[in-house]
Amino acid sequence: MLRSLCPFCEARAFAKVFNPSWQHSRTAATLQKRKPSRMTLSPNVRRGPPPAAIQGAPKAKPKSRNSPFGGMNMTTIPRELENISIRKPASRTERRRAPRFEKNNTTSQSRTGGKDGRDRADPMHALKMQRALTNISYEKRSRVKQTIMERDSFDEFDLLPSVKESIASQALGGMVGVSPTPIQRLALPALLGMEDKKKGKGRKEGGEMQQFLLAAETGSGKTLAYLLPVIDAIKRSEAFEARAAAREDKQNPTTPARPNTTQLFTVAPPPLDSPDPSTARPKALILVPTSELVSQIGNLVKSLSHTIKFRSALLSAAYSGKVIRSRLFSTGGIDIVITTPHLLHSVTESDPNVLSHVTHLVVDEADSLLDRSFAPITSSIIDRCAPSLRQLIFCSATIPRSLDSYMQKRYPAIRRLVTPNLHAVPRRVQLSVVDIEKVPYQGNRDLACAQVVWEIGKEGNEEESREKKIVVFVNEREKTDELARYLRGKGIDAHALSRDSQDRTEDILAGFTGLLPSHSPTAQPKPTSHASMTTAISPADLAHTTTTTFTPDRPSTSRSPSSSPSNPRSSSSPAGRTSLPHTKVLITTDLLSRGIDTLPVKHVILYDVPHTSIDFIHRLGRVGRMGRRGRGVVLVGKGDRRDVVREVREGMFKGMALI
Repeated sequence: MLRSLCPFCEARAFAKVFNPSWQHSRTAATLQKRKPSRMTLSPNVRRGPPPAAIQGAPKAKPKSRNSPFGGMNMTTIPRELENISIRKPASRTERRRAPRFEKNNTTSQSRTGGKDGRDRADPMHALKMQRALTNISYEKRSRVKQTIMERDSFDEFDLLPSVKESIASQALGGMVGVSPTPIQRLALPALLGMEDKKKGKGRKEGGEMQQFLLAAETGSGKTLAYLLPVIDAIKRSEAFEARAAAREDKQNPTTPARPNTTQLFTVAPPPLDSPDPSTARPKALILVPTSELVSQIGNLVKSLSHTIKFRSALLSAAYSGKVIRSRLFSTGGIDIVITTPHLLHSVTESDPNVLSHVTHLVVDEADSLLDRSFAPITSSIIDRCAPSLRQLIFCSATIPRSLDSYMQKRYPAIRRLVTPNLHAVPRRVQLSVVDIEKVPYQGNRDLACAQVVWEIGKEGNEEESREKKIVVFVNEREKTDELARYLRGKGIDAHALSRDSQDRTEDILAGFTGLLPSHSPTAQPKPTSHASMTTAISPADLAHTTTTTFTPDRPSTSRSPSSSPSNPRSSSSPAGRTSLPHTKVLITTDLLSRGIDTLPVKHVILYDVPHTSIDFIHRLGRVGRMGRRGRGVVLVGKGDRRDVVREVREGMFKGMALI
């Protein structure tokens, strides 16, 4: 029997066939609350502005742009970008129609690799990448030049007559018609208080501590610039104390005791020698980094004491403990002490009162004494001397950025006396470059150094009696002895000077510079003259020499008869004659590059390229001192900073500062 179905039931049954039951089940995603439509208005429309926007309420802090997404969603131009105009790149037709000079300018800027061509416009781009020296504006240098021109004689300074008399006779070795150097023209009036005297303030015995920074190029007379005011202050203080003692004795006279008539023929015992009140209590203190500088400055101080009459002592590691104790604790008293910070620190640990009467403290070579190795000890000595200090003087040939920040932080009121040629190599120094990668060296740096020494030694044959002094600077101490042995094997009189040297440093330095008689009893140091300066060596002559005096394996014949093959002593031994006569070579590190007076030296060889421009200034500053001529040769090889060497040469030629 056929059953009739409702039309709706038939449609529902038909839909079940084509639509399985699993499609009607709802998933977890469909059970979530649906998001409102975009056309639906927000319920926050009727709310007012936030509280921070109401007048008088504090404004919200702007978001920092110092992040990867800090510059997004900005509606206003930042202040630092307002003055920068954005140019649309020119089309090919516009570049073709542009003037020739503008086209060349665009090409030069594109070669620099910078955004706006500032790298090419900056002449010292490679040196500035080191960020070693602090910058000094040329406007300030020009103002200093005008100040320097006003003084041209030592008679214009307010010095005692005995101090003025000792300048020409003792300090300058009897020279006639001398004039003060730029740093002396700046430092002497400031340290003597001449400017305050003109203003009516006069010279004060007490008062606040004065702080000075003397910064001048190497060989410009900085030592004499601070020594003369310090000695003058000591002598004036002695005269003031003598007048005060005489005035006190006059006001309080002592009545003499009546003689004893019963003992007319007895002799009273002599009074015991009581020590001077200034025993182990110096009035002036000079700190230097090395014992070599102690000897050099001490010799100058001793020479001045012959005329001015004061007492000084040299304390360094070159002397024994007994000598140091006898000099410091001498019963005759002490006025000036020249020493190193570490030695003085060890002395003050046992007797802290040594620094109780110091009125003048000089920190020479301040860029070294205030670095990481010396700064803690140097600062502690300054702090101990601070209660009695009247003048604190820092002296340096360079002002690194670290020293500049140290001065600004600890001594913000310090007065800086800077010469116009600071951070510049003297223009009388010529710099040559030798490429050791070319023929005949082929990367042999030792061979290139020996060849340069031979070329310098063979120049000026008409002056065979005059010895030539050459200083070779290396970056590593281990290389000094190795290079000295190599040069001696090539017939060159070479000695190594470093902290690891077995020989005595002072004897080697004295025999090399001629400050003292050499080891030979008949040899005497001869005066130097800048008229005997020969012409400079060009890089082509040094790199492509046609007359090779020796080979890397063995020394060959030379013009000198002492170097002939028949002579068994042609190889340079310490006791025998050398193949290169009248030439002395000293291989050293930065030990000799700071402060050591090397007037006889006219040639400097930079075996390694210095790491910073500070090392360039100090090493090349060993020549060209006190207005003399000099020559420097730098060996450049694979991996060396050729761009830095090129900019140093350009700066020296233009007389610019290496910063």
